[in-house]
Amino acid sequence: MPDEAVRRELDKPIARELLRTAPLARIAYHGPDGFPRVVPVGFHWDGTHVVICTVPTAAKVAALRADERVALTIDTATEPPRALLLRGTARIEVVDGVPDEYLMANRKTGDPARWRVFEQQVRDLYDRMAKIRVTPVWA
Repeated sequence: MPDEAVRRELDKPIARELLRTAPLARIAYHGPDGFPRVVPVGFHWDGTHVVICTVPTAAKVAALRADERVALTIDTATEPPRALLLRGTARIEVVDGVPDEYLMANRKTGDPARWRVFEQQVRDLYDRMAKIRVTPVWA
């Protein structure tokens, strides 16, 4: 659970809007070779955590198991630019099937008329997924 100062930042209108509507975040973490990585990811904000879902064999899963510290940027390409910068810790849980958070993240950009087809396709594709829950510790 984010502390009170972080909650105040996340409760600002721009932060709430970005967490609710931005299609992508950029997650930064330390790779196994010690060099930083930045990867665009779909995400879902559950009110406490930024949730990112991926295949359990993804390089970021192994890296985050070794070092849970992450940074996230959620921003726009509009004028004026808007950005939310977060630092936090990641916890990973491998789950059977496709997590609801994965589907909710994809609904931010997908065509509503194709949601049902998309959901069936991903359920047919993935037996298991890794849920990465990032708890913000700074915003």
